[in-house]
Amino acid sequence: MLSFEFIELENEEIQNKQVRRQELRRQTDPILDLDDSEFIKRYRLSKELAQALCDEIRPLLRQPKKSTDLSAEQKVLTTLSFYGTGSYQRPIGDISAHSLAQQTVSKVINEVTACIDSPQLRMKYIRFPQNFAERNTIRTKFYQKFCMPGVLGCIDCTQIAIIRPAIHEERYFCRKHYHSLNVQLICDAEMQILSVDSSYGGATHDSFIWNTHPIKTFLENLNELTWLLGDSAYPLRKYMMTPILNTVTGTPESHYTDVHARTRNLIERTIGLLKARFRCLLVHRVLHYTPEKAASIVNACVILHNMCNEAQIPVLDEGQVGQMDESSVNVFYNNEYLNNEPLHQGMLTRNNLVQRLWQSPENQLYN
Repeated sequence: MLSFEFIELENEEIQNKQVRRQELRRQTDPILDLDDSEFIKRYRLSKELAQALCDEIRPLLRQPKKSTDLSAEQKVLTTLSFYGTGSYQRPIGDISAHSLAQQTVSKVINEVTACIDSPQLRMKYIRFPQNFAERNTIRTKFYQKFCMPGVLGCIDCTQIAIIRPAIHEERYFCRKHYHSLNVQLICDAEMQILSVDSSYGGATHDSFIWNTHPIKTFLENLNELTWLLGDSAYPLRKYMMTPILNTVTGTPESHYTDVHARTRNLIERTIGLLKARFRCLLVHRVLHYTPEKAASIVNACVILHNMCNEAQIPVLDEGQVGQMDESSVNVFYNNEYLNNEPLHQGMLTRNNLVQRLWQSPENQLYN
């Protein structure tokens, strides 16, 4: 058995560490000590945006009761450091500006993530357009940038690596041979993310996620000539334009597929930007959380991405990240969709779009 003296010495050492950490935190303030570019590089948000985030979630955080309790700013910056670097919790805590034990870092990340991924912030920062004016603004921007009419958004899924779950691990083992979430994202022409669904495991096909999503039902019932752009993993529908495979160069179909690819590439760039900003989402980082908590971290990063994107905050080390994501190589084949009315309507809509693009004046720019 441990002696009473040994226990006393151990407790004293713990208390001394706590005092040293508290003193380090009092002596350092990243908002004051770091210049603007170094602050963005470490925390991904600007100083002004980080302070605004602190003020916004402060009412949702546990209120400090003692002078030694962590402030909202300390909690938020610790969490942003984890999101931005993807480092393990102990190195995050060892940074002099944070000076926290690993267990405290874990609690802080969980608390702040829950506050950012709250219904209030999700509704404010991740919004699929609900009225005609909003939708028309998005369609206009797509047309101005890519000469592609009717586009309401670009859709794709990306794998976010997680540790092997204890329950239903087969649902999370993806085709790239690691455990992951398969996260569906929709972006607009400005690389704002309009929708995120991180509730499915990596083994789930992109088309299954889409077929169970409420936006699909919304678009089915929308009486407007508009569509999302998806790759071949998605079923062709009047509201979902997909590429035409094996086209012949110089044909209307080939031209349509080229314009489709240039426009849809925006979602791949958006995914790359999201992961460049928040490196905890990179495949080699691996989120060491349950699927539910990992999904909440993804949602929080999407909210922060939209905040940064709207404020035009640069990604200072984007060039070091390299290839962020792979486009889907799955082709949608399913007999239940052959020779049915939804597919027929999709083909008619796409054929009309093919001819419209081929006959448009902008076509001269590409031929």
